[in-house]
Amino acid sequence: MRMRLATCAAILAAALPAFAVMPPVPRPAKELVVVEPSGKKTLLTSLKGKVVYIQFLFTTCPHCQHLSQVMTKVSADLAPKGLVVMGVGFDEPTGSAPGTPPTAAMITGYTKQYAGFPVGMAPRDTVMSYLGISVMDRFAVPQVLIVDRKGTVRAQSDFLGTEQLQDETYVRKFLGDLLKEGATTTTTSAAPKKAAPVAEKN
Repeated sequence: MRMRLATCAAILAAALPAFAVMPPVPRPAKELVVVEPSGKKTLLTSLKGKVVYIQFLFTTCPHCQHLSQVMTKVSADLAPKGLVVMGVGFDEPTGSAPGTPPTAAMITGYTKQYAGFPVGMAPRDTVMSYLGISVMDRFAVPQVLIVDRKGTVRAQSDFLGTEQLQDETYVRKFLGDLLKEGATTTTTSAAPKKAAPVAEKN
């Protein structure tokens, strides 16, 4: 269903700029540390030589849940070829102060039910800064970042979401092309065209 592949929810700041400036793609990926509930830490730089698909999610978002199920299947098929799928939850626990990261129980429950890949947790401000989203920007989840074997960001969701990066057929093709590239290859895959953002109204 088309809406199911759309973004989960738009987060609207009290005041909005006329437009948000997306970080450039391609660009070198900044270091990211994914901390799982067990305490295990994975550094993005440690995955150089792999193609990495990162889903930034809210544990209560149905579109995030669906995408995690899709990427569990994709990961099972493409991991032997060099794909790594990771998730980062960044929604605050109910009733907590803004910026509080998800609890270990939230992430563990999400992973058990929806994700067959590692999911870590981080404060919202940390994720927004990593993705280049200002507190004044409107954004939606899930957000997706794809990094190639050389550690270069090759695709990133529009702040309001990019349906192509949540579509299984498109993602399999895009990741498949990146996996064919060697760690020293200079071939460039075409980044996805920005789809018209679709968000549910609050």
